[in-house]
Amino acid sequence: MRSLVAFLAPVLAAANPIGIIGNGDTPKPDEITIVSASASGNGCPQGTVTTDLSPDGKVITFGFDAFQVYTGPGTAVSDKTKNCQLHLNLKYPGGFQFAIVESTYHGYAQLETGVTGTFYSTYYFSQDAAATTTTRTSIDGGGIWADGQVYTKQDQIPTASIIWSPCGASGILNVNNRIALTSSNSSASGQISDDDATVAFTQQVHVSWQACK
Repeated sequence: MRSLVAFLAPVLAAANPIGIIGNGDTPKPDEITIVSASASGNGCPQGTVTTDLSPDGKVITFGFDAFQVYTGPGTAVSDKTKNCQLHLNLKYPGGFQFAIVESTYHGYAQLETGVTGTFYSTYYFSQDAAATTTTRTSIDGGGIWADGQVYTKQDQIPTASIIWSPCGASGILNVNNRIALTSSNSSASGQISDDDATVAFTQQVHVSWQACK
């Protein structure tokens, strides 16, 4: 199967972006562009990822052949958790910093009773790898999830936890996405993946700006 992760630069992020500063000198959201990108991790090994960068540098789509997790009889421990780290080389106005403050994910999960799926997203810039913020969303199996459902994961990063890009005119944003399945019932099965070649994960990134100090 193939799942898609769409990374949308701020021009597509929100009609009403959340702002730390809001005066007329604040850069416009569309002044951030994606110069290049890559992916790494056991959920997206070499040869299993495709990327499609839009001509204006505002949208990049990652296509994955291996970013699925499974649990249940006959599955291996390595099937239960996968990660894929996205690396985006970004260009933005000098003299300002921006911060990721909100993102939205959509996906598909089929989880029997006793199985829990958890989605983690860790954000950080390579220039300050010690400064990270991580969001976590869990789904408990059974009920509507037993037959499979589309889900939405919405990250609301508190202001105190946001991370800022380095001052300058470029930075590398990393987003380490990890999906993990745990089970209290050894006979129960579950999976988190997409169901066809259409979008399974869509990520919209919102930003705030502040002047460099």
